[in-house]
Amino acid sequence: MKVPESDAMSDMRSPNAQINNQINRQSDRKNADFAMFQLVAALMIFTALVCCFFVVVNAGERGVLMQFGKVQSQILDEGIHPIIPIAQTVKKLSVRVQKQEISAEASSKDLQEVFTDVALNWHIIPAQANVIFQEIGDKTAIIDRIIDPAVEEVLKAVMAEYTAEEIITKRGNVKNEVDTLLTSRLSDYHIAVDDISLVHVHFSKRFSDAVEAKQIAEQDAKRADFIALKAIKEAEAKVNLARGEGEAQRILRETLSPELLQKQAIDKWNGNLPLVVGESTAKVLDVNSLIQSHTPTFNPQNNLPK
Repeated sequence: MKVPESDAMSDMRSPNAQINNQINRQSDRKNADFAMFQLVAALMIFTALVCCFFVVVNAGERGVLMQFGKVQSQILDEGIHPIIPIAQTVKKLSVRVQKQEISAEASSKDLQEVFTDVALNWHIIPAQANVIFQEIGDKTAIIDRIIDPAVEEVLKAVMAEYTAEEIITKRGNVKNEVDTLLTSRLSDYHIAVDDISLVHVHFSKRFSDAVEAKQIAEQDAKRADFIALKAIKEAEAKVNLARGEGEAQRILRETLSPELLQKQAIDKWNGNLPLVVGESTAKVLDVNSLIQSHTPTFNPQNNLPK
């Protein structure tokens, strides 16, 4: 059977058509990807251009506005603000409470070395953020140039007014005086002091050993005083006991008499007369003579019965 020429030609062209269709689909996909890339790039460029005209000041910050590098009097609060690109720039400063830990060495009034660890809470005065940036700089410059030297100087001045013992016993007064002087000093640099804590105050090892020896001596002295007081109390107790015994003996001497002693002897007698057997005959003792012989006599010297 003979195949028509048109059908043969279509069979030969079909593979080429499929290849062309695949190439076209790939080209369309590339064009779509390129168009998407162009759109994203355009959006990014547009966003960047828009951002150049605005600045965002975050919570707890203030923006220092500068025009061609010159600090302006206007301070940008929290929020979004329009600016002129290239001509204007903004430096953001935190006005939140900052914590700074400082270790300082000073001398007491009695020339003892005092080592103090201080924790200072401070913040930039928001209304003066542009001035402090213009005169001092950013946070690092503020700490290095102003806060650290001020804390060390104030501590040296205050510690020199107290002895080593007073620094310990009057710690509250020392803290209040440091707080007052430091607040006054830092306010000149547009810095507010929220709180200051004397975290740790210690002295040289030699002074610590001397304090320990003094405490031991005081404890020994208190122990000796206690022992002496105890001995005095025991002696007083013995004296009181002797006085009580003497008073009892005095009362006994006043109440005893021959008649009373004779009556007590009769009360204790069981009624049986003792029988004395001699060589010749038995003899019954006379009751009166027996009572008199058992009745105590009194010593005229001390009035006590014999």
